[in-house]
Amino acid sequence: MIGLGAGAAAAVSLAGCGGATGPSGTSRAEGSGGSGEGGDGGRTGTPEPTRTVRPIGDGSTAFTGKQPHQPARPVPLEPGQTPPQFVVFSWDGAGEVGNGLFPRFLDLAKEHEAHMTFFLSGLYLLPESKKRLYEPPNNPRGASDIGYLTDDHIKDTLKNVRRAWLEGHEIGTHFNGHFCAGSGSVGNWTPQQWRSETEQAKKFVKEWRTNSGWTDLPPLPFDYDKELVGGRTPCLLGQDNLLTTARELGWRYDSSSPGGRQVWPSKRNGIWDLPLQQIPFPGRSFEVLSMDYNILANQSVNSTNAPAHHHPGWRKQATQAYISGFERAYETNRAPFFVGNHFEQWNGGIYMDAVEESLKHIARAKEKGGDVRIVSFRQFTDWLDVQRPEVLERLRTLDVGQEPVGGWPAFLKDAGDAAGTGEPSGTGTGDPSGA
Repeated sequence: MIGLGAGAAAAVSLAGCGGATGPSGTSRAEGSGGSGEGGDGGRTGTPEPTRTVRPIGDGSTAFTGKQPHQPARPVPLEPGQTPPQFVVFSWDGAGEVGNGLFPRFLDLAKEHEAHMTFFLSGLYLLPESKKRLYEPPNNPRGASDIGYLTDDHIKDTLKNVRRAWLEGHEIGTHFNGHFCAGSGSVGNWTPQQWRSETEQAKKFVKEWRTNSGWTDLPPLPFDYDKELVGGRTPCLLGQDNLLTTARELGWRYDSSSPGGRQVWPSKRNGIWDLPLQQIPFPGRSFEVLSMDYNILANQSVNSTNAPAHHHPGWRKQATQAYISGFERAYETNRAPFFVGNHFEQWNGGIYMDAVEESLKHIARAKEKGGDVRIVSFRQFTDWLDVQRPEVLERLRTLDVGQEPVGGWPAFLKDAGDAAGTGEPSGTGTGDPSGA
C-alpha cells in the first residue's frame, strides 16, 4: 500500500481518460454522462456531471459512482412480446500488445452504440519483474503460458481498460497464467485452487500501483470486487470445479462451457451458464465454435501464419459463420448469440476483420428497427434476472433454429399469463449501473 486507504477523501484525477480535474475531491471523467436509465447513456453530447473519485486500497482502483453509458433498466417481457435478440462480443485476455486492436474495437463499439465484455488476464497488469508474486496452482511460482507484458504495454492496457469501463463495457476475468496442458492444466484444478487463482487475478488488478511503482497514472475507475461478476476459463477447461468457487464469490454468470448450442440459457449451480456456441460453418458439413481460434484451427490446422493466398477465402468464411449464427437465432428462436475473440493478428488479421464485419452487419439489423441489442454478459444477465421463470422456461423449449409455433404473440402469451406477478428468475438486482 502507498498510503491511500479505502474511503480516502483525496482527489484522484482521471486525466488519463481525457478528463479534466474538477473541484477539490472530485474529477471529471470522459464518458461520465448519465446513468443510461431511460436515455442514451450520455452519448448525445449532453453535459457530463462531475464524478466523485474515492480511491480504494492503494489507489489502483477507485469508486466513481454508477457506470456510465448503461442501457435502460431492464423490465420483464410482457405476455406475447417478442424477446430481443441479444448479441455478446467478448475478448479473452484483453491486453494491449502494441497492435492497436483494443482501441480499434472500442472505437467500433462506440460508433455502433454497442457494449462488450473484456475478460482481463490479471497478469497483464503485473510487471514481469514482479512475476514471483504469482503462485499458480500446480505450476512453478511465476510461471505463465501467456507470458508477461512489457511495462509500456501494461500502461496501454490500463489506459484501454479504463476507457472501456467509462464507455460502458464490462471487465470480467480470464484469470492469470492460461495453463491448458499437462498436470498443471486448469482442467485439473480444485475449487480451492480456483479460489486462489481468482483472488490473485483480482489482487493484480487492485494493486497494480503497488506492484509497478507508477504513481503518475490515474486509477481504474471501478471497484473490481463489485465489477467482477463473471469470467471465462483458459481453453474452456475446468468449469465444473470453478462453479463451486464462483458461487461462493457471488458471481452471476460463467462463460466457460465448451460447445454450447444456440438455445436459451439456464443456470448451473445457481449461476447463469453462458457458453460459446456451435454455429454454421459455410462450406463445411459440421458446425464450429463461435470463437476466432476455433475457426482458425479448422482452417489452418492451428497455424497462425498460414500462406497468405488462403486469407481472403478464410476471412469470408469466418465472417459468414458469425453472420449465419446471428441470423439463425434472429430469424427463429431469438436465443442470445455469443462470440469470443482474442486481440491477435492471426493469419494476417482476418479474424479481426471478420468480427468487425459481422458486428457491422448486426448493427445494421438494429438500425433497421430490429430489437437487436449488442451488450455485455453482465447487461444480458441483468435482463435475465428480471424475467419471470415461466417465460424463460418456455423460451428454453425452442431448439436450435426452431421458430415459435403460431408466432411470438401466441407462443409467449400463455407463459406470460401463467407467470402473473411471479418472482423474477434470478437473484441479482437487475440494476445495470454496476453500483
